[in-house]
Amino acid sequence: MQITKAVITAAGKDQTHLPLQTVVDHSGNSGNALELVLDEITSAGIDDIAIIVSPGQAERYQAAAGQHASRLVFFPQDNPKGYGDAILRAKEFTGNDAFLHLVSDHLYVSHGKTSCAAQLIEVAKRESCSVSAIQPTRESKLIYYGAVGGVPVPQNPNLYQVSTVLEKPTPTVAEQSLIVAGQRSGHYLCLFGMHVLTPGIMNLLQAQVAACENGKVNLSDSLNQLAQQERYLAFKVNGERYNIGEKYGLLIAQMAIALSGPDRDRILVETIELLAKH
Repeated sequence: MQITKAVITAAGKDQTHLPLQTVVDHSGNSGNALELVLDEITSAGIDDIAIIVSPGQAERYQAAAGQHASRLVFFPQDNPKGYGDAILRAKEFTGNDAFLHLVSDHLYVSHGKTSCAAQLIEVAKRESCSVSAIQPTRESKLIYYGAVGGVPVPQNPNLYQVSTVLEKPTPTVAEQSLIVAGQRSGHYLCLFGMHVLTPGIMNLLQAQVAACENGKVNLSDSLNQLAQQERYLAFKVNGERYNIGEKYGLLIAQMAIALSGPDRDRILVETIELLAKH
């Protein structure tokens, strides 16, 4: 399975400004969150990128994309019906191909030399199916993420056969439906904001949108259906995702990026000094 295209969703209410926030990258260069997401994608060998934006926002994103601007095509999400509907706007772009999908309000820090996106694509190519990146997450943060249930794949560390996907479940629901063998107590396998998806997801999203009158279409419902129809895996990436849309999310993401770079010692010293003063 080849993955040569990527889709970024950036049309949500808060996503019109979050991806444009200033961030200092791993090397100490100042840019914006959108550029870091685009760097993540291109690091995995993908050059064709679609961004779903609110009407009238394409020019702002084009200007913010820096060296990646020529790789981008934009699709406005008019009359929006939610996150799943946003992904569906790229159906013509993705066609019959599998594609990488990222959300624009998450930043990623790999624990190794291979980026999170490149790790995910390697697994998807090897397994020839849809694969969602996941991260063990404590139950207090379930309000921010979709979560998966399933079973570990034998002889494949960090890989899980998905049976259930739920959007922002309560801890009670998660305890009933999403317990996965081998996880720490109170932790669940939550979505990472990064997926490789087969073309079948677009058909499921299209059916969901057609059936939706006034509600919102979320991706998790279609992923749950996908798990019933075809092989669908979850992969625990060697890295972390940071949701810059939550309180202090951008601050924490910036700290994580800085601590993974050459200025780590300086950041540690200044953080200790700051803590000592407060």
